[in-house]
Amino acid sequence: MSEIIIRAARHGDWSVIADYNCRLAWESEEKRLDPAKIEPGVQAVLNDPTKGRYFVAELDGRVIGQLMHTWEWSDWRNGQIWWLQSVYVAPEFRQQGVFKRLYEHLVALAVEERVLGVRLYVEDQNERAQRTYRQLGLAEPGYHVMERWFGPAL
Repeated sequence: MSEIIIRAARHGDWSVIADYNCRLAWESEEKRLDPAKIEPGVQAVLNDPTKGRYFVAELDGRVIGQLMHTWEWSDWRNGQIWWLQSVYVAPEFRQQGVFKRLYEHLVALAVEERVLGVRLYVEDQNERAQRTYRQLGLAEPGYHVMERWFGPAL
């Protein structure tokens, strides 16, 4: 097998990222995402890095995994926290260290940029993902996420 390359996503990656986001929503929450919203949403991030940054894992020219991060400012800590989102690895490449490579790349950037920490959402029932995240040093902070939507919910 060739070597997996971790790189910043490029605009030309938008269609596979949008597809992976749709797959992620179905696999993790059994939600069908509307491509008419997802596709321009992904393109918006790729066109405006203040919205977030995607990173992809590539093997032989094929994107096989992805993650995105967004920013949160902590006034309590006077620093930045990165939220991991849109984490997905193509099924045939799971359990091969692809996410670990993506995560380690992101953590190295976070340390370099003096970020205070990283966070992510994970579904309560997604025990496999929770185990993976714990193995990489993530811990449950004791918070519950609460929300209120002002636009259409998924």
